Amino acid sequence: MSSNKTKNVLGNLLQLCSESPKTGFYRTGCCETGPEDSGRHLVCAIMTGEFLQFTKQQGNDLSTPMPAYNFPGLKTNDRWCLCALRWKEAFDAGVAPPVVLEATHEAVLRYVSIENLLAHAHLPVN
Repeated sequence: MSSNKTKNVLGNLLQLCSESPKTGFYRTGCCETGPEDSGRHLVCAIMTGEFLQFTKQQGNDLSTPMPAYNFPGLKTNDRWCLCALRWKEAFDAGVAPPVVLEATHEAVLRYVSIENLLAHAHLPVN
């Protein structure tokens, strides 16, 4: 991570979202953001078939590999840093994917309520 002080939506240190596939605007594996990230890739989400179909219909095909961009294409259960407003759009449409709160950047709270994120929180099975 670029800063060891970056926080998640729970107020703790931001955790890794995914190394495989490598995610994040900066491809660090974390949902970090900065001035270059106009899409605000803040939400660590677990892909579902329903969401992947929805985002493809909205013009953002995340399931098709794009080798030129070193993008493997996503499949169900992959973790990926989504744009805050895309997640909100999916939420409003009833197809929001589960959220990994520990790996979701606190800045998302400017766009999405903590209540909505909690309602879609991925709860790990121990």
